[in-house]
Amino acid sequence: MSKSAISPTRQEDYAQWYQAVIKAADLAEHAPVRGCMIMKPWGYAIWEQMQKQLDERFKKQGHQNIYLPMFIPLSYFQKEADHVSGFAKECAVVTHHQLKNDPEKGLVPSGELDEPLVVRPTSEPLFGEVFKSWIHSYRDLPMCLNQWANVVRWEMRTRLFLRTSEFLWQEGHTAHATSEEAQEMVQKMLSTYQWFAEEVLSIPVFAGEKTEYERFGGAKNTYTIEAMMQDGKALQAATSHYFGQNFSQAFDVTFQSENNELTHVYNTSWGITTRMIGALIMAHGDDDGLRLTPEIAPYQVVILPIHHKEKDPSLEKYIGQIETLVSKLAFNERPIRVFVDNRDLKGGEKAWSWYKKGVPIRIEVGMREFADEKLSLSLRTNTYRDRVTLSIEDLSKIPSLLEEVQTKLYDQAKAFQSQSVVQLGSQKEIEAYFSQSGFKGFVKGYFGASSAQEADWCKANGISVRCILPNEKKGPCILTGKEAPLVIFARAY
Repeated sequence: MSKSAISPTRQEDYAQWYQAVIKAADLAEHAPVRGCMIMKPWGYAIWEQMQKQLDERFKKQGHQNIYLPMFIPLSYFQKEADHVSGFAKECAVVTHHQLKNDPEKGLVPSGELDEPLVVRPTSEPLFGEVFKSWIHSYRDLPMCLNQWANVVRWEMRTRLFLRTSEFLWQEGHTAHATSEEAQEMVQKMLSTYQWFAEEVLSIPVFAGEKTEYERFGGAKNTYTIEAMMQDGKALQAATSHYFGQNFSQAFDVTFQSENNELTHVYNTSWGITTRMIGALIMAHGDDDGLRLTPEIAPYQVVILPIHHKEKDPSLEKYIGQIETLVSKLAFNERPIRVFVDNRDLKGGEKAWSWYKKGVPIRIEVGMREFADEKLSLSLRTNTYRDRVTLSIEDLSKIPSLLEEVQTKLYDQAKAFQSQSVVQLGSQKEIEAYFSQSGFKGFVKGYFGASSAQEADWCKANGISVRCILPNEKKGPCILTGKEAPLVIFARAY
């Protein structure tokens, strides 16, 4: 019988372990609507921290937030056929605007719309209209906009956070006077996402360009960050797209240049979603639950009063003193987020609940600690029973302990990634690798085949080309033998 808090364990059944962690950490649950989820307070609080970190970074880089309608006229999508083809099978469409009561059937749709409305799968068409309306002169450029919104893509196979019919995201869209400026923005946002994954979430990633086959519909170039989960599969964590003038020509977005010439703008788009919560679970979670980085944890420190029978006023005053001292400390120039759990529960039950939620530091204080002017401290990166007794003066060490947790989570994930990547030189070697039973990680190999060849070969082997690695020497393509770039092959979510 497993002694861990989560059953089954990662080794026993990784997919079920993932679902069990979500339940144990109280992150989300399935909604009454098929394929959708209800984000519970702890899960949504993690998303709020992600929003806060990224939104602050975006604004420092000159982006402004707006909000666009979630309903998009069908005719808008028809202006960019290549783009909509990637979403056509996943679009939810509104065709009626009211309900009427049928004596036999009950409430039924009524009042057919003159034009169907697509429930936002992405907002390129509406941003195209916004840019067309707001941009007139080179003085209006660059225009850098972002929105935090929900998206609907009608998925057949769903999994909480990783793939749901409705999810939350941010989508940034920019318009530029030159191709060079737009491509510079694409790379800047890719670097921003890499910073967020590695420095905030402690998840090491590979950053590179997608192949033509994997490219976002309507884009000239798509760039991605790819993270490795503990089962060896890849997770596309964020993307950044260069559209060139594809969308500006489709939506006739022009500006008067300094030479008084009417020119189409150059566009970019980039986004990240709530699947990053799934990435956190699968990159750092253990067989006792979630493990959160201090940068993203809603509470970085939780204080647990341990009362034997009735609450003791002197103990409560002592805990208040500890809370005040901790809240005055800072981690990475931000006040430490501290919470006192005063729920009427047994100490062990309280402690286990926060351990499963992944809180970086847990402080337990009972009458024994109060009498000695001490406290019991635990790190989530250590085992549940691994505690140290500190004096109240030692609270000043908490920022360095949080940094220890942040660094340890990254180092563990990086070590796992490094040992789970192999480079293979032939088609047969790669096919044999992915056909073997047991764990399979990332494979590096040279690849430059056509989109049709890539589609057929990858489908036959149940893998995909995750990204082209930049700044690497070229070699013979495993399918054609022609000179090709180095890429990553993997199974993916």
